[in-house]
Amino acid sequence: MEVKESMKQILEAEAQAILNIPITDNYGRAVELIVEQVHNKGGKLVTSGMGKAGQIAMNIATTFSSTGTPAVCLHPSEAQHGDLGVLQKNDVMLLLSNSGKTREILELVTLAKRLNPEVKFIVITGNDKSALAEMADVCLFTGGTPEVCPLGLTPTTSTTMMTVMGDVLVVNTMNAIGFTKQEYAKRHHGGYLGEQSRK
Repeated sequence: MEVKESMKQILEAEAQAILNIPITDNYGRAVELIVEQVHNKGGKLVTSGMGKAGQIAMNIATTFSSTGTPAVCLHPSEAQHGDLGVLQKNDVMLLLSNSGKTREILELVTLAKRLNPEVKFIVITGNDKSALAEMADVCLFTGGTPEVCPLGLTPTTSTTMMTVMGDVLVVNTMNAIGFTKQEYAKRHHGGYLGEQSRK
């Protein structure tokens, strides 16, 4: 198959996967939970994922931080070696796992609850029947669309959907807290975006 034809198929498959993400009331609940814990109670958002999902979790955390919601990304393995200490009272966790079976993430839930039994969990997963989904206060289901990878293994479609779902949470949290361009400028001084935000 030519690259152009393959590209067309991949674009169509990933675009359709995004359109098939279930639109549920859980997104509203997730935004409400973030606003309550972070903006009303003074906590922060702690994201986490393993492998490629962890890289998406990092992107979500930095985007939240730049748009007025303090967030950090916690590596689930490093959490077992002391980094769990970043977790504080009133924090809310956003955990990403396509399978919902990622050992390090499941262990992170147990460790986080041991440190802070009141901690709340939002989960993004492609398996809404998984152990991780059942542990969540709010579960956001990707729809479980297969990867476009020819092996059906490499995180491709799943990470695209996680990114989009993170954008939904960020944008709606910005709307909920009334985040302004002036506030954006205080957090993003450098580069083109910083310049545009100060105009």
